[in-house]
Amino acid sequence: MRLWTTFLLTVALASATPAAAQEVDDELAAVPSSGLVVEAVPTVMTRAVDGFIRPGYRDLVERTGALADHLRPLCHRPSPRSLAHAKRAFADVTAAWSRIEIVRVGPVLDDNRFERVLFFPDRKSTGLKQVQRILAEGDETATIATSLRGKSVAVQGLGALEYVLFGTDADELLDAPDGFRCRYARAIAENLTSVAAELSAAWENPRGVQAAWKAPGPDNPLYRTEGEAATELLGILVHGVESLRDQRLRPVFAGAITPAPSPGHPKLAVYWRSGQTMASVAGNARGLKALFDSSGMRALLPADKQSIAASIDIVLNDLIASADAVDRPIDTSLTDPAEREKLLLVLRNANDLLQRLNLDFGAAIGLGAGFSFADGD
Repeated sequence: MRLWTTFLLTVALASATPAAAQEVDDELAAVPSSGLVVEAVPTVMTRAVDGFIRPGYRDLVERTGALADHLRPLCHRPSPRSLAHAKRAFADVTAAWSRIEIVRVGPVLDDNRFERVLFFPDRKSTGLKQVQRILAEGDETATIATSLRGKSVAVQGLGALEYVLFGTDADELLDAPDGFRCRYARAIAENLTSVAAELSAAWENPRGVQAAWKAPGPDNPLYRTEGEAATELLGILVHGVESLRDQRLRPVFAGAITPAPSPGHPKLAVYWRSGQTMASVAGNARGLKALFDSSGMRALLPADKQSIAASIDIVLNDLIASADAVDRPIDTSLTDPAEREKLLLVLRNANDLLQRLNLDFGAAIGLGAGFSFADGD
């Protein structure tokens, strides 16, 4: 599935014939965004690549490599100390991934790389059951990174590793040297390192995807116009906020998004076993701000609309601060009145940011009322 942003026709166009709708859609795509500062687009896209995306994947390579390095001594000489080091390294990887995972376009969508790093949400616990089956059966092919890669994406990423390190019977990691559970964990970490290296290499290639980002034009296979490129970049931010709100936060409320304490569904939260749920949400928010700032997206706005960028920056800071303020486990945060109010504040800030990006910023660069960000095939 690709996240290339697309135009959704207004209601008046919904009744048109397929051929007529396609003709109108092509004409709309050819019209430049009237408010967009076109000449700023190549620089902004270049800064996004060089200032955020490439460094983000490099950091992921470093963190996943460190995780694999910490799992080797845990397997050879298990101890509470080596296990604690491995768990801290896991938290470092989730932090690095949480920042860069907002970029759900390009190479991360090839070969199911996104899902190989993080299979989430795990609807109906399908992935969990597969991981539990591997542990119960002692499937030795899961302890070799190259053969693990051929299995379901649900058993080879951060979700699987979290269960191995923090889930039921995780104390087996300390039972004996080179135990199955630890060797499986090590294979997952090595697989994550390989996927991270592939992503970094794809973005480091000067003739690859970064070239398409940096030079939109009629011969560009991805972005025929500066408007298409700018829309893609804005779409990353919009989809990032939507994911934070709709996948990471709303489900845990179990439909009761009110101040009244309720147990909700804390086990639907990402990284709930390791206690990294809100650290990951804050990481997503930091990634959004880093991309917005490092790319210099405010340069896309005309001079009389610069206040929009300033307001977005304020709300981004508020979103980060509100996520950081939720410092208790997600199950406790749902039932404690004061902590629940903190969670609700994160949601309100996410809603505010989404409106400012999707409506204010989008409108300012020429995306009208008939425009919406949507997933493609």
